[in-house]
Amino acid sequence: MWLGLAFISAFLLGCYEVNKKISLDGNAVIPVLFFNTLISSLIFVPFIFLSFFTDVLDGTMLYVPRVSLETHVAVFIKAVIVLSSWIFGYFALKHLPLTITGPIKATQPVVTLVGAMLVFGERLNLYQWIGVILSIASFYLLSSSGKKEGIRFTHNKWIFFTVLSILTGAASGLYDKHLMGSLDVMTVQVWFNVYQCLMMLPILLFLWYPRRKSTTPFVWHWNIIFISVFLCVADWIYFYALTFPGSMISIVSMVRRSNVLVTFLAGALFFHEKNLKSKAIDLFLVLLGMIFLYLGTR
Repeated sequence: MWLGLAFISAFLLGCYEVNKKISLDGNAVIPVLFFNTLISSLIFVPFIFLSFFTDVLDGTMLYVPRVSLETHVAVFIKAVIVLSSWIFGYFALKHLPLTITGPIKATQPVVTLVGAMLVFGERLNLYQWIGVILSIASFYLLSSSGKKEGIRFTHNKWIFFTVLSILTGAASGLYDKHLMGSLDVMTVQVWFNVYQCLMMLPILLFLWYPRRKSTTPFVWHWNIIFISVFLCVADWIYFYALTFPGSMISIVSMVRRSNVLVTFLAGALFFHEKNLKSKAIDLFLVLLGMIFLYLGTR
């Protein structure tokens, strides 16, 4: 059950990435990210009020319980980690093709895997190891494809930003597994979205707004709303998958990165990106790795 939920989350995450790329194309990054966190918060705030002041959601999966200050601090830490990953990832996505960033981000669970083995004692079987090795191989092949577009992985700061996004994203995944061992889905998702919005507000007002006329201007796109909607649903399903006994964060994180199929197709159809044949080989290795991971969980 948890594996099927991970695949559904992956598809929705792909739709999120596509709308994010459309929204960032020639647009200011900070306000796009702020509105993303604001809309996500507005989606969940009603659940807080309905849970705190009525009994409408009592006993449902959408109920938001009252929690201690220590719990709020724990969720706030997650918000800091995720927001750091998003800031790096948003800037990288704006300046790099989807057919480059997608497969690179698909290697993030390899970092999560190392952490899961060290922190949670998770162990992989032969099929799962094959899946991991194929994913690592795809990263090296992708660097060759990137050179054809003038993107040198060792000298491009946006590639460096992508790597930083991967490292912080992997840390978030490990922290998710820790949180979901004692907290419910709504507590984590609702409050980490609210805290992200509160952190983005001063960044918008004091860092971006005073310099807005000397940087890339902000233009509203309706896709910004879709960013939040797809992400909220994808993350809720992801958190729910982690609540199942026996769920493995290393596998769930890897499956979520199969969203690269959606982003790759979008890069080809909507953004007309280049060198698709060589990148398709990289994509094939990623998807083949997903298949082996699936076989390893049966």
